[in-house]
Amino acid sequence: MAGKIKLLAWLIAICLLPGLTTTQHHEGQRMDNTSVAGDLQEPEAPEVMFELLWARLELDVMGQLHIQDEELASTRPGRRLGLLLQHHVPSDLEGAEQRLQQFQDRRKGPPLSPWDFQHLLLTGLSCVYRLHKALEAEERGRWAQVFALLAQETLWDLCKGFCPEGKPPSLEPWSSILDPFP
Repeated sequence: MAGKIKLLAWLIAICLLPGLTTTQHHEGQRMDNTSVAGDLQEPEAPEVMFELLWARLELDVMGQLHIQDEELASTRPGRRLGLLLQHHVPSDLEGAEQRLQQFQDRRKGPPLSPWDFQHLLLTGLSCVYRLHKALEAEERGRWAQVFALLAQETLWDLCKGFCPEGKPPSLEPWSSILDPFP
């Protein structure tokens, strides 16, 4: 499981590289949760997001994802990621399915904004953690299906303007990674 999660974190960070900007702290600027929350519309720099995700997340008993490394979690980017995970990433299966439907409905439109693309990736990451915590086979299967469809939507969005029209990108080479029951 740890290998799959680290691979997914690496893929997410790679996908975030194009066109994202860094949120910078300026002298005299507050660094409390108010200033952190105010900048949530701008995605974090990819290398920072990669470091945060590489440190691994944990799913608590309340169903919230947290950064395991307390030192990283206490940094401004760590607090921002925590707020994103807590307030903008679905924490239950129905919410993840609704979010998936929203992304599927936007498939024909322009590429997702960096903000929406970040949510797509973090929702997929959340699904992986919840899949591994699910106790019943039916629930694991549903989480795996939502994750696979979110991964497909990620490829759709990355291919906009590059793939032949109407021909979806294939997840076939990744099928072993997506198999929830190895």
